[in-house]
Amino acid sequence: MTDRRNVARLSIGVSLIVLAVKYAAYLVSGSDALLSDAIETILNVIAACGTLFALTVAIRPADDNHPYGHGKAEYLSAVIEGVLVVLTALGILLISILDWMHPHPVKAPLSGVALNALAGLINLIWARILIGVGRKQSSQALLAAGEHVQSDVWATIALVIGVALIPILHWDRLDALLSGIVAINVLRAGFSMMRHSMSDLMDEAPAPDCIDNVRNAISQSATGAIEAHDVRIRKVGDLHFVEFHLVVQNDMSVDEAHTICDRVEAAIRDELGRASIHIHVEPSNKAKHSGVLVLS
Repeated sequence: MTDRRNVARLSIGVSLIVLAVKYAAYLVSGSDALLSDAIETILNVIAACGTLFALTVAIRPADDNHPYGHGKAEYLSAVIEGVLVVLTALGILLISILDWMHPHPVKAPLSGVALNALAGLINLIWARILIGVGRKQSSQALLAAGEHVQSDVWATIALVIGVALIPILHWDRLDALLSGIVAINVLRAGFSMMRHSMSDLMDEAPAPDCIDNVRNAISQSATGAIEAHDVRIRKVGDLHFVEFHLVVQNDMSVDEAHTICDRVEAAIRDELGRASIHIHVEPSNKAKHSGVLVLS
């Protein structure tokens, strides 16, 4: 399995390269829109450093102070990155407003466009890599980083098209308008990142199909039990936490109940992968006649 920290280290290097290319695009063109894009990339560098730190913390094993592990460090990192994205968007918006009030001609837009297009291509390739690794390893930090970089790509595409039109349209305020569009796009991405990460920090239930699959696994593997109820699932990184009550016959021995629990746990792990499972065994008079009915 790819070490997430190595991916995060590479992300820092890629972000620095893209920043250098975008700043060069601004220097040769004098476009405030391209400067806005470069400023957004500074955030990419900072965010990549934050992602590396979060992943380093997240892989630490559980300890006395953190008995459930440190996996939520990834979600916290994603929330912080989202906040930084929003703040950066507001800074870019300020630049666009000032540029609209005091427009100035762009010196060499086509040279800047070419360099910015190169930076956008690098970002597009890297964003797809980050998102792919993040999904494969259920890493919220890498997913957030990939989505952030990908939002940067769409802004770059808009800028490449828009700045190239400046010498054709002879409208200097187009540069300010493009900066504003970049700011709005970055702002949208930042709020989206915070919303998803806050949901995970608040232990939002997984997708309905995941819950249904777990309930089916319990139903088909708990032969000998009566029912399972109060099924609750949450996820931290690639680790699922599953807990529920399993109702068995009053006269069932502890050994028999334990065997059923082992079988159910194996079925759930076959479905989810890594999982921490807690089963509370109850006598038949505790049955709620709801939840998961066991297939006999």
